[in-house]
Amino acid sequence: MRAVVIGGGASGRAIGAAIAARGWAVQLSSRRTGLDVLRDDVVSALTGADVVVEATGRFTTSRRRATDFFVRSTTAIGSAAAVVGARHVLLSIVGCERPEVQGYGYFAGKAAQERAALTTGAPLTVVRSTQWHEFAEQNAERFGVGRVALVPAMTIAPVALTAVAAVVADVVSRDRAERRVEVGGPERTTLLEMTRALPGPGVRALSLRLPGRLGRAFRDGALLPGAGTEVVGPSFDEWVAAPSRR
Repeated sequence: MRAVVIGGGASGRAIGAAIAARGWAVQLSSRRTGLDVLRDDVVSALTGADVVVEATGRFTTSRRRATDFFVRSTTAIGSAAAVVGARHVLLSIVGCERPEVQGYGYFAGKAAQERAALTTGAPLTVVRSTQWHEFAEQNAERFGVGRVALVPAMTIAPVALTAVAAVVADVVSRDRAERRVEVGGPERTTLLEMTRALPGPGVRALSLRLPGRLGRAFRDGALLPGAGTEVVGPSFDEWVAAPSRR
């Protein structure tokens, strides 16, 4: 059995490794390997695949840019999967469709992506996760100046990327048959607490209260998983302390 994982970031690599561990042949494809899903022949790239996993990403807070990218990419990938007879597995975000977070462009784009994926004709499974443990470092890098990082006031239930990748691999290998899977981490915390717990040279984390409806939604837990969401470990503290992190 053969899977194609589209996405050149950490999620694509983690998912590819988890699928390969189940005995599948895995091809990692991204712009780094020469595949631009917005311009290239995606059907040719997926020929011979039984499953395609879409783990693409483009960081932007612009609703227009995020929606344009995610709708176009998932339409190209899902339509190509339908042509070659492959299943389509889409990596997404818990709560991205909630009205109160649509003011954040990335979430609005992911919600539009899920809707677009349903129209392509390929058998679809959406795997949603809460924010990954890596999110604290990513935010500190994106919004840091020197040793100071601005951290949005946000209540979340962070999850290990490797645990999410294992769930995606289960879906790929048909160990689970749900059309939508939601996973989150074992504890509720804040992005500020996560940032302050990061190891290494100290980064001074300053809380940033975003204004308006979106800011209240982030603080009040709009991104927390709902009832019935599958909980997968390890916790953030366990992840930080793991030997592989040192």
